[in-house]
Amino acid sequence: MARSLRTRRGGALRAVALIGIDGSGKTTQAHRLAEALTAAGHPATYKRNAGGRRWLGRLAQRVGRADAQRLLGRGGLLVVESVLRWLAIARALLSCLVTGRTAVMDRWSACQYASIRAHGGQRWERLARVGYRIFPAPQVTFLITLDPAEAYRRIERRGTDHESMRWLTAAATAYRTLPEYASFVVVDGSGPPDEVSRRIRAHLGEWLPDDPAPGPGPLPGGPPHPSGAGRDGPVPVQARP
Repeated sequence: MARSLRTRRGGALRAVALIGIDGSGKTTQAHRLAEALTAAGHPATYKRNAGGRRWLGRLAQRVGRADAQRLLGRGGLLVVESVLRWLAIARALLSCLVTGRTAVMDRWSACQYASIRAHGGQRWERLARVGYRIFPAPQVTFLITLDPAEAYRRIERRGTDHESMRWLTAAATAYRTLPEYASFVVVDGSGPPDEVSRRIRAHLGEWLPDDPAPGPGPLPGGPPHPSGAGRDGPVPVQARP
């Protein structure tokens, strides 16, 4: 785990990234962190760097295909996702460069590497890394970890999309095997959102007060749902945000 940023003094906080499997709470925590930084006098903007997979999935269904993979093919979908996420990150960084605000990134290039790796597309990962190399690394990247079974239950409760246990398990493994893993600040995503927020804030003591009240954010809700099965090996490409 990367050391706390409390020991780093001087300089503005330019960019923070939150990554992790679907259902880990990164979107909730990215919103809260942007609000907390702004309230503490460090204007920040939430940026969602999605790869467009949910939109591509809806498009596929409109033209009579079962999902985005059936529309573009496995390799084609990974390429399109990588390009769309690259454009989202470029736009987010440029916007914050112009405005001088801190970019709080909901997803980062590591999300793309993990997605490709989970699908067994190592050849595409090498190409993606060439393209993403242009971006300066965030000053801190928080990897929010969560048991895939709990992530599955959260996704089913929110009811806006679906992920299999096989995919979530493969993605969690992919994050742990990334070469960047040692540089991530690993944060336990289990427990109430307020508790997770405190865990994140503890690593940003230079810019945030020690224990302020966390800001509001979207909360998971609804009844739990039984988990799926099948956890071994690369999984089929799915329409993910």
